[in-house]
Amino acid sequence: QVQLVESGGGLVQAGGSLRLSCAASGRTFSSYAMGWFRQAPGKERGFVAAINWSGGSTSYADSVKGRFTISRDNAKNTVYLQMNSLKPEDTAVYYCAAGIRRTLATIVTGYDYWGQGTQVTVSS
Repeated sequence: QVQLVESGGGLVQAGGSLRLSCAASGRTFSSYAMGWFRQAPGKERGFVAAINWSGGSTSYADSVKGRFTISRDNAKNTVYLQMNSLKPEDTAVYYCAAGIRRTLATIVTGYDYWGQGTQVTVSS
């Protein structure tokens, strides 16, 4: 069982930056692929970014490429999402996810554990 706790969300003006963190419990964090998803009101949960077990492979949704960066620190059992040049359309609840897999995944069903989410609001 893995527990995930997100932090770092908040209110920011358009063009600003935030860094989300996701702390994972358990001794096998380095075995999991990790991902970030987001869900805006009235919309389905959608893929944002993913990283494989070693951090050597990453993937991003087209809407965030060049603005967001996913990274992980296996010694700290933590995955990060650095978000720059934020836009109002980035407003959503952001969820961290862990998958029992070595390769990354870009779909919700590719993950086995989910955090409770952290709210990100970008004002115009």
